[in-house]
Amino acid sequence: MKLKSMTSVITKSALVLAATASLSAFAGTSAPAKGVVPPVEPESGALFDTLGATIEVGYDTRTYYRGLWFADNATWTGLSLSIPLTEQLSLGLGALYLSTVDTLVNDEIGETELDYSELDLTASLNFDAGFAKFGLVYTHYEFFDGFGGRTAAGPFGAGEGNVSSADEVGITVAAAAGPVNLYAGFYYDFRIGGSYAEIGADLPIEITSWLSIVPAVKTGYGNDYYTSGVVAGSRSGGFTHVIPSLSAPIKLTSIATLTPYIAYNISLDARRALNTQDNEIFGGVKLSVSF
Repeated sequence: MKLKSMTSVITKSALVLAATASLSAFAGTSAPAKGVVPPVEPESGALFDTLGATIEVGYDTRTYYRGLWFADNATWTGLSLSIPLTEQLSLGLGALYLSTVDTLVNDEIGETELDYSELDLTASLNFDAGFAKFGLVYTHYEFFDGFGGRTAAGPFGAGEGNVSSADEVGITVAAAAGPVNLYAGFYYDFRIGGSYAEIGADLPIEITSWLSIVPAVKTGYGNDYYTSGVVAGSRSGGFTHVIPSLSAPIKLTSIATLTPYIAYNISLDARRALNTQDNEIFGGVKLSVSF
């Protein structure tokens, strides 16, 4: 999202042309033929080169967030915006809405359909230090049907007092170690007074100019973080999950990428009693358009 400086471009072009003409005369070379005009790069006439925005739509057969199951057959759409403040510092804004298409669960009255929808709003400051990228991020979660969703018999899932909304602040860091991308984050949830930490890595492998394969793995640890008393009989700390995944970004156009993926969620101590399945393969696909 770079603001063009028309005056700077024109001034620099004039100086380069003047210097070229002087050097040509000094060397005894002939000037360009009369009537031949050097090519000039056309100007877009726009205030910004790009908007720094990305729109995404996706579908997941199962929705796991930080190792905790939320819903099946979920569709979602998101919008993110990156606004440069300096050469190294940028402001990020984002919104994501998710809703289940068809989720069946067993509750007190038998198998019933789960209603679940969620809106996430984020704002972040991101600093590129060269060797690593650091972020300070704030997120507001709005759970329209309660945390974990609602069935005919009432709230379902990790209730923690049937949370309807939550606010958290986090710090993130991302760096590259050769071809491997490393990332980590620490988050504090003000609604329940709990914290969550995660680490992960991925390895993009280019197959063709338009296709890559990206194996990845991520794990997390929660401290008083949506455990509903399943860890050691009370709210406490524990590892949440390990999730290896494999995605295949397909570059459709210069701005559009289609990414199918498959993943395997392995529930650990802080999630095993809450998830409907301890270990499970699931997948999905997303379309990203940047402009």
